[in-house]
Amino acid sequence: MAGNGKKPRIILWLLVILPLWLFVSAGFALLKYFKDEKADAIKEEQRFARSVSSTSIEDDLRKTIEIIGERNTGTPEKLSAMASMIAGTLGPSNTGYDVKSIDGPAGFPIIRVSVTSENRNLSPVWLLTSYDSPAGSPGAEKNASGLTATLAAAQALADFSPARPIHFLFLPHANEVDAPIVETALAVANLIKGAAAPKAILCIEAMGDAEPLILSSRDTTAIPSAEFKGLGKVLGAEVICLGDDFDLASTLFEMDLPAIRLATRPTLLPDEKDDKPPFAPTVAASTGRLVELIQRLAKSP
Repeated sequence: MAGNGKKPRIILWLLVILPLWLFVSAGFALLKYFKDEKADAIKEEQRFARSVSSTSIEDDLRKTIEIIGERNTGTPEKLSAMASMIAGTLGPSNTGYDVKSIDGPAGFPIIRVSVTSENRNLSPVWLLTSYDSPAGSPGAEKNASGLTATLAAAQALADFSPARPIHFLFLPHANEVDAPIVETALAVANLIKGAAAPKAILCIEAMGDAEPLILSSRDTTAIPSAEFKGLGKVLGAEVICLGDDFDLASTLFEMDLPAIRLATRPTLLPDEKDDKPPFAPTVAASTGRLVELIQRLAKSP
């Protein structure tokens, strides 16, 4: 009989203690989860800015033009390698950005990183560049120099505290004639139109010809004249594109977006050789002006 008395007490103990233990252990698990989540968020926000330098510019130009080389749908492994280099350069283990990979046409990603802003509701600044090259070319100015300058600008602004959001987009298709350029531009247009009306949309191309920047747009009202003062000159799109309406800014203009082409020279002629890395100090100097323009746009009311 004594044994029978102990059995109900054990059952009673289990009925009381077991739920309590489950409750306490679940509480500890939740605390650990939120603590780890907060630690991950802090880790994600730790960004490491790097000043624009001729040495790093030269290294990125060499990797893009000479090591990776031609990169388009005809050389898919190299186009993928370029995408991986961008993500690795800007990601958590280097610059510290939260890199977003967006599915793009033909299976190559649109890569996005953003600089945290004080007010996410203000009109954002968009920086667009392409990481492909024309068929049969390593694309030094179309668009290794533009890509390298944009990467360097994103690194330089990693710890910047802008008043408005800054978004960098790296596009897989813009220079190869047979690539899905229009589909890529449409995906970009949908991203931009899904946010607040843009403060500026800058399409960054050839950056190795000179230090002063050149802005051009088919929407002349889109040119940020005040913020651009002292950084270069504004030219008509018909002068810059040399009769070619297929640059990225013009394509986005046809989609009702006030895109601006930012470069240091007009678009390349079809028979113009484009296989030599530009002078790194020149690209570094023009990139410095690009960073200054972004900062002015992001700070202005």
